[in-house]
Amino acid sequence: MPLDPNYLLRLPPRITTHRYTQRDTILYALGVGAGADPEDLHLVYENELQTLPTMAVVLAYPGFWQKEPQYGIDWTRVLHGEQSTVIHAPIPVEGEVRGELVVERIVDKGADKGALLVSRRDVFDATSDRHLATVRQVSFLRGDGGCGGSSAPLPAPHALPEREPDTVVALSTRPEQALIYRLSGDYNPLHADPAVAAEANLPRPILHGLCTYGIAGRAIVRALCGNNAGRMTRLDCRFTSPVYPGDTIAVAIWREGPGKAGFQAKATERNVIVLGNGYAEYEEV
Repeated sequence: MPLDPNYLLRLPPRITTHRYTQRDTILYALGVGAGADPEDLHLVYENELQTLPTMAVVLAYPGFWQKEPQYGIDWTRVLHGEQSTVIHAPIPVEGEVRGELVVERIVDKGADKGALLVSRRDVFDATSDRHLATVRQVSFLRGDGGCGGSSAPLPAPHALPEREPDTVVALSTRPEQALIYRLSGDYNPLHADPAVAAEANLPRPILHGLCTYGIAGRAIVRALCGNNAGRMTRLDCRFTSPVYPGDTIAVAIWREGPGKAGFQAKATERNVIVLGNGYAEYEEV
């Protein structure tokens, strides 16, 4: 069936439960490149372990739900456009969580221009019911324009200051980075199989966008939070270009007032911006 915005917007929350351990927390951190530097030991070693706040994107992850036929989405033409995570309470290093996914908005850009779908996943501690995080994703549905959704545009992306950044944090990725990150739950073969990458007109498998997002989060934690993962409370960005495992990611950061910053990320060897319009919030000390 074709995409029906009214049907999607009326659906009850899709519930996913997820039990995870300290091993999963460590594996996620390794997947976004932590561990090469001794100052990251608290992210990859069970002694005084901290959870990276961007791990919220893989907690109670419902999988590639847009592929399921009842939603009527042309899943072969879906692109991940934007990502936002707001942390409401510290994410435990282990436990059980519940995710509640809803479709918040669908913007019809026209029959030949596709549509935008905004989904929201609220993550709760399954034992205490404490609200841990709100995870929003904007998907570009290239094959679903003309569906009849709202024509009102989404809010404008965060504008970066027109000056030199206050700091730049360069973080390396490993050739096998995508093979590690996928063990946190995203098994899309585009990130592992050269044949699948070739079908997508890519020279080789690319890094997961949310892995690059997690790397940017590490840069914010290091530059603005004294490397204390619990102090970052929000991270938003647009995905602008693929990253290849082995790229160096340079995250340029602009301080924009108490507890607020803008950022963008560049693959330095190719001089390509891979994350744009970044915005972060963090706790000052």
